[in-house]
Amino acid sequence: MLSWFIGQEIWLQALLATLFTWGLTALGASLVFFFKTIERNIFNLVLGFASGVMIAASFWSLLAPAIEMAVELGFIAWLVVAIGFACGGIFLYLADKTVPHMHLGFNHDKEGLPTRLKRTVLLVFAITLHNIPEGLAVGVAFGAVHYVTGDVTGATMAAIGLAIGIGIQNFPEGAAVSIPLRQEGMSRTKAFLLGQASGLVEPIAGVLGAILVLHVRPILPYALAFAAGAMIYVVVEELIPEAQQKVTPKGAHYATLGVMIGFIVMMVLDVALG
Repeated sequence: MLSWFIGQEIWLQALLATLFTWGLTALGASLVFFFKTIERNIFNLVLGFASGVMIAASFWSLLAPAIEMAVELGFIAWLVVAIGFACGGIFLYLADKTVPHMHLGFNHDKEGLPTRLKRTVLLVFAITLHNIPEGLAVGVAFGAVHYVTGDVTGATMAAIGLAIGIGIQNFPEGAAVSIPLRQEGMSRTKAFLLGQASGLVEPIAGVLGAILVLHVRPILPYALAFAAGAMIYVVVEELIPEAQQKVTPKGAHYATLGVMIGFIVMMVLDVALG
């Protein structure tokens, strides 16, 4: 199975990997058909876990390879990753301030330009902004395999490890989107559709990211750092603040515990498979 996968086109590998991450999102969102509520501490643990995975992936799977590739290309490594990382954060900041959307979870604050769009549309926009960096990260990671001259299998396994890590955190994340919507009175089917939509944009971003770096190699280290910056922006701007909302002193530790577990899981996956 692995040999068949490695033999496929890079863009197809990225597509299959991000379809996997979306599938786990949909699987997590399907929990809304079995549970109507999600306890606040569990919700915070889930958001913390997603944050930990994304933080670890940002370094182990994105920034570290970006530094290595920048050196190979003869670039000033620290400058390349700094520019790429900053651009990723700036991109999401500008999108956050211009694209009308509504935060997920229990606190639905509107952001972006004023609009009369329906609440569900705003939620879909928020979902899209949140998951573009994850899909892009997986796609760019597979695109980087194209330039490996040595252990292609090892490089592919590293990209697969990133996809597995993103997929693992997408499972509880899908539930964290759909179940709160159900609690607010939305039908189970509609809550599920919005929950699974939180991962639907990932295959699109993944394929685009892979194709882009396949055709323009010099931007590869920038693209890896860009994805890392965008992921960290999502963690700091949305996930961690949401995980710290309406918590007791005891409950605040759930989010922290989730971050630690998520970081360890992603770090182990990357080191073991990469």
